[in-house]
Amino acid sequence: MNKLTAWLRPHGAMLNEGGGGPWGGRGGGGSGGGDGDGGGPRNPWNPPSGGRPRGNRPGPAALDELLRRSRERFGGGGLPDFGGKPIWLYAILLFLALWILLTSIHSIDPRERGVILRLGRYAGTMSPGVNFSFPAPIDRVIKQNIEEIRTIDIGSTAGDSQNLVLTSDQNLVDLAYSVRWNISDPALFLFQLKEPEDTIREVAESAMRAVMANVSLNDAIGAGRTGVEAQVAQRMQELLNTYRSGVRIQGVAIKQADPPAEVTESFKKVQAAQQNAIAYLNGARAYAQQITARAQGEAAAFDKVYEQYKLAPEVTRRRMYYEAMEDVLSKVDKTIIEAPNVSSYLPLDRLPRARAAEEPQQ
Repeated sequence: MNKLTAWLRPHGAMLNEGGGGPWGGRGGGGSGGGDGDGGGPRNPWNPPSGGRPRGNRPGPAALDELLRRSRERFGGGGLPDFGGKPIWLYAILLFLALWILLTSIHSIDPRERGVILRLGRYAGTMSPGVNFSFPAPIDRVIKQNIEEIRTIDIGSTAGDSQNLVLTSDQNLVDLAYSVRWNISDPALFLFQLKEPEDTIREVAESAMRAVMANVSLNDAIGAGRTGVEAQVAQRMQELLNTYRSGVRIQGVAIKQADPPAEVTESFKKVQAAQQNAIAYLNGARAYAQQITARAQGEAAAFDKVYEQYKLAPEVTRRRMYYEAMEDVLSKVDKTIIEAPNVSSYLPLDRLPRARAAEEPQQ
């Protein structure tokens, strides 16, 4: 009890309604004044003034003292007076205005879409252009590029391990392929799949194995790749649509389709033989086309001759005989027997042969 009385004695001014508070406001008795001699606490904001009497005159408040010193520091002109309101209030208002302006106006690129999250929940999608929303943290906008083509590589070209797939004829193929995709629905892409790229990778592997199970080895490593790529892309899109993933598959490209490393040399020989067979077939087809074209040309020429024959049979028959004999006789040696007193006229290239034939007879 004595300790409580001793503690209340110096702090009686705080409990006194007529007093000025613990900082030396309006003073009452000796215990209520902050600077009196009654044993009250000294005002920490009002340093002693030397020989000045320490009565009950109130000292300046701490904020007023701070403002006074600020005025003196800035040349005595003081801080600007905003109608008697403190400057920090206007600074806060300016900050709030800038915050609302910067977080409420959004510029969306033509290649992008903006997903609005209102208090953490989906609230809509912004189209390209200037859009408005509630300021943060009420609304948050996530921009998504829906035209960017992204690529996922799967198989041995992306790592050291083999990606073996079983074909319909019970053969193994080491596949390496890539999947090209983009975002079709930003909201579904953000909220339906936890790991979109991992999901796309697993869907691609599943679709590739399903398609290759119906394809033979020759088609897988040969000319059937294009059909396999189209079927895998279609199957992937169907699966992702059932997941409501917001993803569009742009295409699948097979970069490598080789047999396992243990039998690579044997398969290379088989492929070389197949290529040679294809080359021979192409050569035979080209020769057949040439023969066919030549026969068609000869048939067309015969038709023209037949038209002339119908108009003048005798003349056409004689002309055909002369042309046939000319063609036959031009390829064989000829012996001409002349009557007496008839001079022979032979081409110059035939004269040496004629003289050589006459010399033994002399």
